[in-house]
Amino acid sequence: MKKTLGLSLAAGLMATSALAEGSVTIASWGGSYQEAQSKALFEPAAANTGIEVKQETYGGMSDVRLQVTSGQVTYDIVVSGSGSAARAAAEGLLEPLDYDVIDVSTFYPGLYDDYCVGGDVFSVVAAWNTDTYGDDGPQNWADFFDTEKFPGTRAYRGKVSGALEPAIMADGVAPEDVYKVLDSEEGIERAINKIRELKPNIGVFWSSGAQHAQLMKDGEVDMSTGWNGRFDNAKKDGGKVSYTFNQALLDYDCFAVPKGAPNRDTAMKFLAEISKAEYQDDLPKYITYGPTNKAAYETGEITAEVAAGLPSSPENAAKQVPISVEWYAKWETIAAEMYQEMLTE
Repeated sequence: MKKTLGLSLAAGLMATSALAEGSVTIASWGGSYQEAQSKALFEPAAANTGIEVKQETYGGMSDVRLQVTSGQVTYDIVVSGSGSAARAAAEGLLEPLDYDVIDVSTFYPGLYDDYCVGGDVFSVVAAWNTDTYGDDGPQNWADFFDTEKFPGTRAYRGKVSGALEPAIMADGVAPEDVYKVLDSEEGIERAINKIRELKPNIGVFWSSGAQHAQLMKDGEVDMSTGWNGRFDNAKKDGGKVSYTFNQALLDYDCFAVPKGAPNRDTAMKFLAEISKAEYQDDLPKYITYGPTNKAAYETGEITAEVAAGLPSSPENAAKQVPISVEWYAKWETIAAEMYQEMLTE
């Protein structure tokens, strides 16, 4: 009887595994970030579910737009910034997520929505070359834009996401008023004009995290905007890099499913798996981004020392400006056109 029960149990487990099997194609941004995702999330979840994972790198929601509008969708899951995902959802480019399958009951509030589930919390920071400035680099965005106090070459974001907020703070707007001021074309133009003033000192308008990390690691620029985890990895690789969380932009990356994804249901199961605390608690081992599932802080994998360096720790979060997803949904398209005009002048 016990032997029969054991065989039945084994058969049941095999059936469960078979139900989870399938494949998904995931598009992310490459570099140390995608490597961290792969080690902490994608590979372990694939092993535990039997779902085959194919990874690609992509250029963002513009690639999703092209696939969806042409009716040739090959991605099942894409990594996106929260603001870009909000705008893509408003355009009808994304599938609604199935939260009967994906459990977000222990997620921080605001780190998921109907179309995108948070994967990590990060910060857009001002980083500087310690060979150039020592430990006394720019401590706020006004410093970053001050070329007399801090002479040297800058790198700056080549897309509008995370580009306007630093500029408007550098122009004297208080952190709590950033999105009030940017809630008009006049406010957007004010921020762009500030960047226009800095433009002669901007050596590179970067387009990816891998690029801005490499620029700082190689010492090609003296300071750069960018993502804290990329700078931490550049520092680990020998780069002379430091940064501050003061006035940084607190944001999150999320996972979305393009409209018409060929393996939609499998994608929902895979997102449910990688949203669990036992995967998210491994991400900071590879890149210093915080988990969106707060239960990840309770597994014992994230030490107090590591937590203190993560963007979502209470002390660090208090210094920052939370990104407004609502602003991006409303203004990103218009702001991007205005920004592009300035870049091509």
